Amino acid sequence: MLNFNIRGENIEVTPAIRDYVEGKVEKVARYFNEEIQATANVNLKVYNDKQTKVEVTIPMKNLTLRAEERNADMYAAVDLIVDKLERQIRKYKTKVNRKFREREGIAAYFASVDAPDQPVENNEEEEYNIVRTKQFDLKPMDHEEAVLQMNMLGHNFYIFTDAESNGTNIVYKRKDGKYGLIETN
Repeated sequence: MLNFNIRGENIEVTPAIRDYVEGKVEKVARYFNEEIQATANVNLKVYNDKQTKVEVTIPMKNLTLRAEERNADMYAAVDLIVDKLERQIRKYKTKVNRKFREREGIAAYFASVDAPDQPVENNEEEEYNIVRTKQFDLKPMDHEEAVLQMNMLGHNFYIFTDAESNGTNIVYKRKDGKYGLIETN
């Protein structure tokens, strides 16, 4: 069962908007068997230039689906999000079925029915080959020092040990030029 948590920033989430979002995003549930329990977190944002940004995140036990889309028309953005989510699901399902046919895990989430009206794209068979491996010690520091280190190296992310919590954290540069922090438990 797919539950919804719909939030709006600079926009009121009317019953019509809620119904449209739920109706469209609910379509991805057909890819899962009935045992799935997940919450679709939907954020709707409207900016000063009337541009709309829609973000959908569906965290599950072994997989997190996430997509975001910007469009002048919020309803068009929702449609594009659903297309992205369906491509992600088909891609993972193809890989899982090919590599883990005999194993349990992520494959248990997926129903045996494919969407007949959606063609599978050719790039879904791409391999993810690791071409380089690095090892390094994580230096204890705060997040500000980690951002400085990341910028000095010219990277988009930086892994470090938080000096206070002793946890492994990641700072990263966002598309909007700001910074994000991922904290682990």
